[in-house]
Amino acid sequence: MALQIGRYAYAKQYKRMRKALRTLRSRVGRVMRDVERQVDRASDRSRTALLELIGRTKRILSQMPKDKNKLYALHAPEVECLAKGKIRIPYEFGVKVSITTTHKEGLVVGARSMPGNPYDGHTLAEALEQAAILSDVSPEVAIVDRGYKGVEIAGVKIYYPGLRRGITRGLKAMIRRRSAIEPAIGHMKTDGRLDRNWLKGTLGDAMHAILCGAGHNLRMILRKLRFFYALMLALLSNPPVHA
Repeated sequence: MALQIGRYAYAKQYKRMRKALRTLRSRVGRVMRDVERQVDRASDRSRTALLELIGRTKRILSQMPKDKNKLYALHAPEVECLAKGKIRIPYEFGVKVSITTTHKEGLVVGARSMPGNPYDGHTLAEALEQAAILSDVSPEVAIVDRGYKGVEIAGVKIYYPGLRRGITRGLKAMIRRRSAIEPAIGHMKTDGRLDRNWLKGTLGDAMHAILCGAGHNLRMILRKLRFFYALMLALLSNPPVHA
């Protein structure tokens, strides 16, 4: 029935969708009340888990569409709704992750989960702090997008698109280079499985982000090694001839 509700919503048949949703909520409530009546028969460990599950189910049944801090996943209460602002994917469900890469090579020097869905500008200090800890080098320049406009961090020069005063041709090229992080994030989602986290809890979210960043760096290094191996093999198979 949940799959059918999704099909009705995709087809914009909202009347059928709401009818199926009411039926689904009724059935979930019946099962929940039946389990609640028999929860005393379970052992102590099972009773604790059942009471937690019943509490989450009541929260799902009572929440309204415009409520804040809604529960989106029964097995993972830390999941949040992230607005993408795109027609194809208007929303994503999970935890916001901040990615920090080097400007020239594109190596990931920081990948940090940001629970609570904070504003982008409020995550820059934590992201740069993690990059300084992992790389043992304090960043002096940060190239960001317009979402970080107005953010100031001591000792760090922040550039974003739209700046006019004091922007040279080299700085313009650096700001344009910032868009290179978008395909890197896309590769991390598809090739590095950043789009789906199988680890549990907020600690699992943090570990998953760091592991995906490390995997991205390893794939880049292996690609360079493959090019170097092909070049050396070509040179050895066709040695230069000296007259």
